[in-house]
Amino acid sequence: MYRIVLVDDHAIVREGFKSLIEIEPDLEVTAECCNADEAVEAVSRAAPDLIALDLSLPDASGLPLVEHLLSIAPKTRVVILSMHDSEPYVSEALRRGASGYVTKGAAPEELVAGLRAVMQGKQYISSDVARRRSTQSREEVDPLVRLTAREREVFLLLAEGKTPKQAAAALGIGQKTVYIHRASLMSKLGAGSELDLYRLAIERGYLKA
Repeated sequence: MYRIVLVDDHAIVREGFKSLIEIEPDLEVTAECCNADEAVEAVSRAAPDLIALDLSLPDASGLPLVEHLLSIAPKTRVVILSMHDSEPYVSEALRRGASGYVTKGAAPEELVAGLRAVMQGKQYISSDVARRRSTQSREEVDPLVRLTAREREVFLLLAEGKTPKQAAAALGIGQKTVYIHRASLMSKLGAGSELDLYRLAIERGYLKA
Protein backbone atom coordinates (compact mmCIF):
# COMPACT_ATOMS: atom_id res chain seq x y z
CA MET A 1 0.00 0.00 0.00
CA TYR A 2 1.46 3.35 -1.06
CA ARG A 3 0.95 6.09 1.54
CA ILE A 4 0.11 9.53 0.17
CA VAL A 5 -0.03 12.95 1.84
CA LEU A 6 -2.43 15.26 0.00
CA VAL A 7 -1.74 19.01 0.28
CA ASP A 8 -4.28 21.54 -1.03
CA ASP A 9 -5.94 24.48 0.66
CA HIS A 10 -9.39 23.75 -0.79
CA ALA A 11 -11.36 21.06 1.03
CA ILE A 12 -13.54 20.28 -1.99
CA VAL A 13 -10.47 19.77 -4.19
CA ARG A 14 -8.85 17.52 -1.58
CA GLU A 15 -12.00 15.43 -1.32
CA GLY A 16 -12.17 15.04 -5.09
CA PHE A 17 -8.54 13.98 -5.37
CA LYS A 18 -8.89 11.65 -2.39
CA SER A 19 -11.89 9.94 -3.99
CA LEU A 20 -9.95 9.36 -7.21
CA ILE A 21 -6.91 8.04 -5.38
CA GLU A 22 -8.66 5.71 -2.98
CA ILE A 23 -10.58 3.92 -5.73
CA GLU A 24 -7.22 2.25 -6.35
CA PRO A 25 -6.67 -0.72 -4.03
CA ASP A 26 -2.99 -0.02 -3.41
CA LEU A 27 -3.16 3.76 -2.89
CA GLU A 28 -4.10 5.35 0.43
CA VAL A 29 -4.35 8.99 1.51
CA THR A 30 -2.89 8.93 5.03
CA ALA A 31 -3.01 12.68 5.68
CA GLU A 32 -4.78 15.74 4.25
CA CYS A 33 -3.16 19.14 4.72
CA CYS A 34 -4.45 22.61 3.92
CA ASN A 35 -1.20 24.57 4.31
CA ALA A 36 2.57 24.28 4.38
CA ASP A 37 2.86 23.96 8.16
CA GLU A 38 0.49 20.98 8.21
CA ALA A 39 2.37 19.42 5.29
CA VAL A 40 5.72 19.72 7.08
CA GLU A 41 4.25 18.18 10.23
CA ALA A 42 2.61 15.29 8.36
CA VAL A 43 5.71 14.47 6.33
CA SER A 44 7.97 14.72 9.39
CA ARG A 45 5.70 12.36 11.29
CA ALA A 46 4.95 9.76 8.64
CA ALA A 47 7.61 9.98 5.86
CA PRO A 48 5.01 8.98 3.22
CA ASP A 49 5.77 7.32 -0.09
CA LEU A 50 4.42 10.27 -2.02
CA ILE A 51 3.26 13.88 -1.56
CA ALA A 52 0.59 15.30 -3.88
CA LEU A 53 1.25 19.03 -3.52
CA ASP A 54 -0.62 22.13 -4.67
CA LEU A 55 1.70 25.00 -5.60
CA SER A 56 -0.56 27.81 -4.31
CA LEU A 57 -0.88 27.59 -0.55
CA PRO A 58 -1.98 30.38 1.81
CA ASP A 59 1.20 30.37 3.90
CA ALA A 60 3.91 29.47 1.38
CA SER A 61 4.79 28.99 -2.25
CA GLY A 62 4.83 25.34 -3.21
CA LEU A 63 8.09 25.70 -5.15
CA PRO A 64 10.47 26.18 -2.19
CA LEU A 65 8.24 23.85 -0.17
CA VAL A 66 9.12 21.00 -2.57
CA GLU A 67 12.78 21.25 -1.55
CA HIS A 68 11.94 21.60 2.13
CA LEU A 69 9.72 18.53 2.21
CA LEU A 70 12.31 16.47 0.34
CA SER A 71 14.96 17.55 2.83
CA ILE A 72 12.74 16.13 5.59
CA ALA A 73 11.92 12.89 3.75
CA PRO A 74 14.49 12.33 0.97
CA LYS A 75 12.98 9.02 -0.17
CA THR A 76 9.52 10.53 -0.60
CA ARG A 77 8.47 11.53 -4.10
CA VAL A 78 6.51 14.68 -4.96
CA VAL A 79 3.84 15.16 -7.60
CA ILE A 80 2.63 18.72 -8.17
CA LEU A 81 -1.12 19.25 -8.58
CA SER A 82 -1.65 22.78 -9.84
CA MET A 83 -3.90 25.13 -11.75
CA HIS A 84 -0.73 26.68 -13.23
CA ASP A 85 0.16 25.16 -16.58
CA SER A 86 2.88 27.58 -17.74
CA GLU A 87 6.36 26.31 -18.47
CA PRO A 88 8.19 28.28 -15.75
CA TYR A 89 6.15 26.60 -13.01
CA VAL A 90 6.76 23.16 -14.49
CA SER A 91 10.50 23.63 -15.08
CA GLU A 92 11.12 25.11 -11.65
CA ALA A 93 9.08 22.44 -9.86
CA LEU A 94 11.07 19.69 -11.57
CA ARG A 95 14.36 21.49 -10.95
CA ARG A 96 13.56 21.67 -7.24
CA GLY A 97 12.97 17.92 -7.05
CA ALA A 98 9.37 17.17 -8.00
CA SER A 99 8.99 13.94 -9.96
CA GLY A 100 5.64 14.75 -11.55
CA TYR A 101 3.42 17.64 -12.59
CA VAL A 102 -0.32 17.24 -13.17
CA THR A 103 -2.54 20.24 -13.88
CA LYS A 104 -5.98 20.52 -12.34
CA GLY A 105 -7.36 20.85 -15.86
CA ALA A 106 -6.08 17.41 -16.88
CA ALA A 107 -8.35 14.39 -17.19
CA PRO A 108 -9.00 12.72 -13.79
CA GLU A 109 -7.30 9.48 -14.82
CA GLU A 110 -4.05 11.40 -15.36
CA LEU A 111 -3.77 11.96 -11.61
CA VAL A 112 -3.62 8.23 -10.86
CA ALA A 113 -1.40 7.63 -13.90
CA GLY A 114 0.99 10.29 -12.65
CA LEU A 115 1.11 8.87 -9.13
CA ARG A 116 1.80 5.37 -10.42
CA ALA A 117 4.48 6.51 -12.87
CA VAL A 118 6.30 8.44 -10.16
CA MET A 119 6.10 5.54 -7.72
CA GLN A 120 7.78 3.42 -10.40
CA GLY A 121 10.69 5.85 -10.51
CA LYS A 122 9.59 7.67 -13.66
CA GLN A 123 8.93 11.35 -14.32
CA TYR A 124 5.36 12.27 -15.28
CA ILE A 125 3.94 15.42 -16.87
CA SER A 126 0.24 15.64 -17.72
CA SER A 127 -0.55 15.56 -21.43
CA ASP A 128 -1.72 19.19 -21.69
CA VAL A 129 1.63 20.49 -20.43
CA ALA A 130 3.63 17.91 -22.39
CA ARG A 131 1.99 19.01 -25.65
CA ARG A 132 2.82 22.65 -24.99
CA ARG A 133 6.41 21.83 -24.06
CA SER A 134 6.92 19.87 -27.26
CA THR A 135 5.97 22.83 -29.46
CA GLN A 136 8.00 25.54 -27.74
CA SER A 137 11.72 26.01 -27.33
CA ARG A 138 12.92 26.45 -23.76
CA GLU A 139 14.34 29.93 -24.41
CA GLU A 140 11.08 31.01 -26.03
CA VAL A 141 9.05 30.25 -22.92
CA ASP A 142 11.63 31.01 -20.24
CA PRO A 143 14.57 33.37 -20.76
CA LEU A 144 16.07 32.18 -17.48
CA VAL A 145 17.37 29.06 -19.23
CA ARG A 146 20.09 31.33 -20.64
CA LEU A 147 21.53 31.66 -17.15
CA THR A 148 24.14 29.43 -15.59
CA ALA A 149 23.19 27.59 -12.40
CA ARG A 150 25.03 30.17 -10.27
CA GLU A 151 23.50 33.09 -12.15
CA ARG A 152 20.06 31.59 -11.54
CA GLU A 153 20.77 31.39 -7.80
CA VAL A 154 21.92 35.02 -7.74
CA PHE A 155 18.90 36.07 -9.79
CA LEU A 156 16.43 34.47 -7.39
CA LEU A 157 18.10 35.97 -4.32
CA LEU A 158 18.20 39.47 -5.82
CA ALA A 159 14.63 39.14 -7.06
CA GLU A 160 13.58 38.25 -3.51
CA GLY A 161 15.05 41.55 -2.33
CA LYS A 162 18.40 40.34 -0.99
CA THR A 163 21.32 42.76 -1.25
CA PRO A 164 24.50 41.61 -3.03
CA LYS A 165 26.12 41.28 0.40
CA GLN A 166 23.27 39.06 1.65
CA ALA A 167 23.33 37.02 -1.56
CA ALA A 168 27.08 36.49 -1.19
CA ALA A 169 26.61 35.26 2.38
CA ALA A 170 23.77 32.94 1.39
CA LEU A 171 25.80 31.37 -1.40
CA GLY A 172 29.15 31.35 0.38
CA ILE A 173 30.88 33.40 -2.31
CA GLY A 174 32.50 36.83 -2.43
CA GLN A 175 30.46 39.98 -2.87
CA LYS A 176 32.54 40.93 -5.92
CA THR A 177 31.62 37.59 -7.49
CA VAL A 178 27.95 38.35 -6.92
CA TYR A 179 28.36 41.66 -8.76
CA ILE A 180 29.99 39.84 -11.69
CA HIS A 181 27.12 37.34 -11.87
CA ARG A 182 24.61 40.18 -11.46
CA ALA A 183 26.04 42.08 -14.42
CA SER A 184 26.06 38.96 -16.57
CA LEU A 185 22.53 37.83 -15.74
CA MET A 186 21.06 41.32 -16.16
CA SER A 187 22.66 41.55 -19.59
CA LYS A 188 21.26 38.15 -20.60
CA LEU A 189 17.79 39.03 -19.34
CA GLY A 190 17.74 42.61 -20.63
CA ALA A 191 17.11 43.89 -17.10
CA GLY A 192 18.11 47.33 -15.89
CA SER A 193 17.51 47.00 -12.16
CA GLU A 194 16.56 44.66 -9.32
CA LEU A 195 12.96 45.79 -9.83
CA ASP A 196 13.11 44.34 -13.35
CA LEU A 197 14.39 41.08 -11.87
CA TYR A 198 11.53 41.05 -9.36
CA ARG A 199 8.95 41.67 -12.11
CA LEU A 200 10.45 38.91 -14.25
CA ALA A 201 10.41 36.47 -11.33
CA ILE A 202 6.73 37.26 -10.70
CA GLU A 203 5.84 37.04 -14.39
CA ARG A 204 7.60 33.70 -14.80
CA GLY A 205 6.15 32.19 -11.65
CA TYR A 206 9.30 32.01 -9.55
CA LEU A 207 7.89 34.35 -6.89
CA LYS A 208 4.40 35.11 -5.67
CA ALA A 209 3.25 38.75 -5.86
